Amino acid sequence: TVVKLLGAAYLLYVGVGMLLARRKPAPTSDAATPVAPAGQPLPYRKIFLQGFFTNVLNPKVALFFLAFVPQFISHDAPSKMLAFIFLGALFDVNSMLWCAVLAWFSAKAGHRLRQSQGWSHWLNRTVGGMFVLLGIRLALVEQGS
Repeated sequence: TVVKLLGAAYLLYVGVGMLLARRKPAPTSDAATPVAPAGQPLPYRKIFLQGFFTNVLNPKVALFFLAFVPQFISHDAPSKMLAFIFLGALFDVNSMLWCAVLAWFSAKAGHRLRQSQGWSHWLNRTVGGMFVLLGIRLALVEQGS
Protein backbone atom coordinates (compact mmCIF):
# COMPACT_ATOMS: atom_id res chain seq x y z
CA THR A 1 0.00 0.00 0.00
CA VAL A 2 2.87 2.37 0.83
CA VAL A 3 4.57 1.74 -2.53
CA LYS A 4 1.23 2.22 -4.33
CA LEU A 5 0.58 5.54 -2.56
CA LEU A 6 4.14 6.73 -3.17
CA GLY A 7 3.75 5.89 -6.87
CA ALA A 8 0.42 7.72 -7.00
CA ALA A 9 1.95 10.74 -5.25
CA TYR A 10 4.83 10.76 -7.73
CA LEU A 11 2.45 10.60 -10.72
CA LEU A 12 0.43 13.47 -9.25
CA TYR A 13 3.60 15.49 -8.62
CA VAL A 14 4.86 15.02 -12.20
CA GLY A 15 1.41 15.61 -13.70
CA VAL A 16 0.75 18.80 -11.76
CA GLY A 17 4.25 20.00 -12.62
CA MET A 18 3.53 19.48 -16.31
CA LEU A 19 0.16 21.21 -16.06
CA LEU A 20 1.64 24.26 -14.34
CA ALA A 21 4.79 24.49 -16.48
CA ARG A 22 5.24 27.64 -18.51
CA ARG A 23 6.08 27.60 -22.18
CA LYS A 24 9.77 27.14 -22.87
CA PRO A 25 11.64 29.08 -25.54
CA ALA A 26 12.53 27.13 -28.69
CA PRO A 27 15.79 25.16 -28.31
CA THR A 28 18.75 26.39 -30.33
CA SER A 29 20.26 22.96 -31.06
CA ASP A 30 18.80 19.68 -32.27
CA ALA A 31 17.89 17.84 -29.06
CA ALA A 32 17.40 14.52 -30.91
CA THR A 33 21.14 14.02 -31.45
CA PRO A 34 22.77 12.09 -28.59
CA VAL A 35 25.48 14.20 -27.02
CA ALA A 36 28.69 13.13 -25.33
CA PRO A 37 29.60 14.70 -21.95
CA ALA A 38 31.85 17.21 -23.71
CA GLY A 39 28.87 18.50 -25.70
CA GLN A 40 29.93 16.88 -28.98
CA PRO A 41 27.50 14.56 -30.84
CA LEU A 42 28.30 10.86 -30.47
CA PRO A 43 29.61 9.10 -33.57
CA TYR A 44 27.11 6.83 -35.33
CA ARG A 45 29.39 3.82 -34.76
CA LYS A 46 29.24 4.28 -30.99
CA ILE A 47 25.44 4.73 -31.06
CA PHE A 48 25.10 1.57 -33.16
CA LEU A 49 27.37 -0.47 -30.88
CA GLN A 50 25.47 0.66 -27.76
CA GLY A 51 22.18 -0.46 -29.30
CA PHE A 52 23.69 -3.70 -30.62
CA PHE A 53 25.16 -4.74 -27.27
CA THR A 54 22.00 -3.71 -25.42
CA ASN A 55 20.01 -6.15 -27.56
CA VAL A 56 22.61 -8.93 -27.69
CA LEU A 57 23.08 -8.94 -23.90
CA ASN A 58 19.34 -8.75 -23.20
CA PRO A 59 18.20 -12.21 -22.05
CA LYS A 60 14.58 -11.44 -22.98
CA VAL A 61 15.52 -11.44 -26.68
CA ALA A 62 17.01 -14.95 -26.45
CA LEU A 63 14.04 -16.21 -24.44
CA PHE A 64 11.63 -14.73 -27.00
CA PHE A 65 13.37 -16.47 -29.88
CA LEU A 66 13.65 -19.78 -28.03
CA ALA A 67 9.97 -19.73 -27.03
CA PHE A 68 8.34 -18.19 -30.10
CA VAL A 69 10.24 -19.18 -33.25
CA PRO A 70 10.20 -23.02 -32.85
CA GLN A 71 6.41 -22.97 -33.16
CA PHE A 72 6.84 -22.10 -36.83
CA ILE A 73 9.32 -24.86 -37.66
CA SER A 74 7.83 -28.06 -39.02
CA HIS A 75 8.57 -31.24 -37.07
CA ASP A 76 9.69 -32.97 -40.25
CA ALA A 77 11.90 -30.11 -41.51
CA PRO A 78 15.19 -31.49 -42.89
CA SER A 79 17.28 -28.84 -41.08
CA LYS A 80 15.64 -27.35 -38.03
CA MET A 81 18.69 -25.21 -37.24
CA LEU A 82 18.70 -23.68 -40.75
CA ALA A 83 14.96 -22.96 -40.46
CA PHE A 84 15.53 -21.36 -37.04
CA ILE A 85 18.32 -19.15 -38.41
CA PHE A 86 16.25 -18.21 -41.47
CA LEU A 87 13.20 -17.25 -39.37
CA GLY A 88 15.41 -15.30 -36.95
CA ALA A 89 17.04 -13.41 -39.83
CA LEU A 90 13.63 -12.72 -41.37
CA PHE A 91 12.42 -11.35 -38.04
CA ASP A 92 15.56 -9.18 -37.75
CA VAL A 93 15.14 -7.71 -41.24
CA ASN A 94 11.46 -6.94 -40.66
CA SER A 95 12.25 -5.41 -37.27
CA MET A 96 15.04 -3.29 -38.74
CA LEU A 97 12.75 -1.96 -41.46
CA TRP A 98 9.96 -1.20 -38.97
CA CYS A 99 12.34 0.48 -36.51
CA ALA A 100 13.89 2.58 -39.29
CA VAL A 101 10.45 3.84 -40.36
CA LEU A 102 9.49 4.44 -36.72
CA ALA A 103 12.73 6.34 -36.02
CA TRP A 104 12.33 8.48 -39.14
CA PHE A 105 8.71 9.31 -38.31
CA SER A 106 9.56 10.04 -34.68
CA ALA A 107 12.43 12.33 -35.68
CA LYS A 108 10.16 14.26 -38.06
CA ALA A 109 7.37 14.51 -35.47
CA GLY A 110 9.83 15.56 -32.76
CA HIS A 111 11.30 18.22 -35.02
CA ARG A 112 7.83 19.59 -35.77
CA LEU A 113 6.88 19.62 -32.10
CA ARG A 114 10.09 21.45 -31.17
CA GLN A 115 9.36 24.06 -33.86
CA SER A 116 5.76 24.61 -32.74
CA GLN A 117 5.70 25.78 -29.14
CA GLY A 118 1.89 25.77 -29.07
CA TRP A 119 1.65 22.04 -29.88
CA SER A 120 4.44 21.20 -27.48
CA HIS A 121 2.77 23.15 -24.69
CA TRP A 122 -0.61 21.46 -25.18
CA LEU A 123 1.00 18.06 -25.53
CA ASN A 124 2.72 18.56 -22.17
CA ARG A 125 -0.60 19.62 -20.63
CA THR A 126 -2.38 16.59 -22.05
CA VAL A 127 0.27 14.21 -20.74
CA GLY A 128 0.26 16.03 -17.39
CA GLY A 129 -3.51 15.58 -17.16
CA MET A 130 -3.14 11.89 -17.96
CA PHE A 131 -0.52 11.53 -15.20
CA VAL A 132 -2.86 13.22 -12.72
CA LEU A 133 -5.71 10.90 -13.71
CA LEU A 134 -3.47 7.83 -13.48
CA GLY A 135 -2.19 8.96 -10.08
CA ILE A 136 -5.75 9.38 -8.78
CA ARG A 137 -6.75 6.01 -10.21
CA LEU A 138 -3.72 4.32 -8.68
CA ALA A 139 -4.43 5.87 -5.28
CA LEU A 140 -8.07 4.74 -5.35
CA VAL A 141 -7.58 1.19 -6.66
CA GLU A 142 -8.42 -1.53 -4.15
CA GLN A 143 -5.75 -3.88 -2.83
CA GLY A 144 -5.79 -7.18 -4.73
CA SER A 145 -7.53 -5.77 -7.83
